[in-house]
Amino acid sequence: MNRTSFFSPQAGREISAPPVAEARFDIGEVVRHRLFGFRGVVFDIDPVFANSEEWYESIPKDIRPRRDQPFYHLLAENDESSYVAYVSQQNLLADAEAGPVDHPSLEQIFEDFRDGRYRLRRALSH
Repeated sequence: MNRTSFFSPQAGREISAPPVAEARFDIGEVVRHRLFGFRGVVFDIDPVFANSEEWYESIPKDIRPRRDQPFYHLLAENDESSYVAYVSQQNLLADAEAGPVDHPSLEQIFEDFRDGRYRLRRALSH
């Protein structure tokens, strides 16, 4: 199979990935973590795992996700705080609440919330 590569700042190295990855969620979509229940807005997608080995190894083995699937960068929130999360596709669900997320960085990346999703700022879209 042909593979492509990209540089991952989080991993500090080139990552090899299939040329076509099937992401289930889009940038601007609100999602919920399957196990931990926090919500977030997708702001970037890696076609396969592209974070550090330390990060990956810190996940308990019994719930550690496969590397060969899309991973999503989220502006996330829970009841206590807002943060950035990196989550595998297998651990995300569409958010049934479908309401806005309260994260202090939203305005830097997205313009508004309409029809259940955020619109990427025009200056950031390709």
